[in-house]
Amino acid sequence: MSIKSQFSSFWCDYSTERTVRVQRVWIAWIYRVLQLLLLFGYVFVYVIYVKKGYRENEEVVSSVSIKVKGVAVTNKEQHPWTWDPADYVVPPQEMNSFFVMTNFIMTRNQKQGTCPESPNFATCKTGDNCTKGYSSPRAHGVQTGRCVDFNKTLKTCEVHAWCDVEKNEAIPNPALLSAAEGFTVLIKNQVTFPMFNLKRHNIPANVTTVNLSTCIFHPKSSPHCPVFRLGDIVNQTGENFQKMAVLGGVIGIQVTWDCNLHHHTCLPTYSFIQLEGGSQSQEVAPGYNFRFSHWFMNKENITRMLIKAFGIRFDVMVSGYVSCFQNHFFFSI
Repeated sequence: MSIKSQFSSFWCDYSTERTVRVQRVWIAWIYRVLQLLLLFGYVFVYVIYVKKGYRENEEVVSSVSIKVKGVAVTNKEQHPWTWDPADYVVPPQEMNSFFVMTNFIMTRNQKQGTCPESPNFATCKTGDNCTKGYSSPRAHGVQTGRCVDFNKTLKTCEVHAWCDVEKNEAIPNPALLSAAEGFTVLIKNQVTFPMFNLKRHNIPANVTTVNLSTCIFHPKSSPHCPVFRLGDIVNQTGENFQKMAVLGGVIGIQVTWDCNLHHHTCLPTYSFIQLEGGSQSQEVAPGYNFRFSHWFMNKENITRMLIKAFGIRFDVMVSGYVSCFQNHFFFSI
């Protein structure tokens, strides 16, 4: 075909669709039924069932308060030391989380002064290896420029710090506060769904103080009790409490509110997840630990007790949704 013929065919020809109308009642019924099935499948199966279109997902306004109870004793053979929540819950109040100390390294009677640095940071042979005024971010103090005896065979740079500096001791194993496995925590959680003006508390109105003092959460026999045994929480994640207690870790407590306005039910469910530490912990800087101190003053001398605390931090994470039929499904709330 020539170029002229192609041009003429493109601009001068046109075509139309031919429609054939078949007047058969049974074919029309099959056609309409297929249309209804497609509509039903999309709205009720895909949108409502698969995508949960009947639920209004709203960001929950939540308030969490926590109270830990339990007593542990260390140094039983020599000088028994009793630990209660004021000692091992550090700090006493956090936002939606709490920390329970399960193990520690304690350095007593530190004073401000000069002393040998730890061999981990500043070994030396002469004063030329020490720089006056230098301080490493990981060291315990500021170097004086002198090289002094750390022990009979090792010298380190002298530092101005809290002396004696913290010793690089072996981490106690088993954990000193292994009894923490039997400690309990009461979690009080109040949530609000502003869109529906709905407020709920995880402690039902019919629960008395007596019930709270006797019930312990169990996923089957007592799924709505807000009192949890710490060992059970960790074990629910598949981890071993005694192993995690040595180096510490982080556990997530998930509180999920499933509210159904049509059935007038709004109850929380609890689940637990391991976030840090345990058998899945990385080799570098495993576990969870930090340091804190207590200061003492005696005859104008200030001393302190330094504690390197290992333990488990529990993060309470609250979420929720409201089940109801939305207006665009031709139902009213």
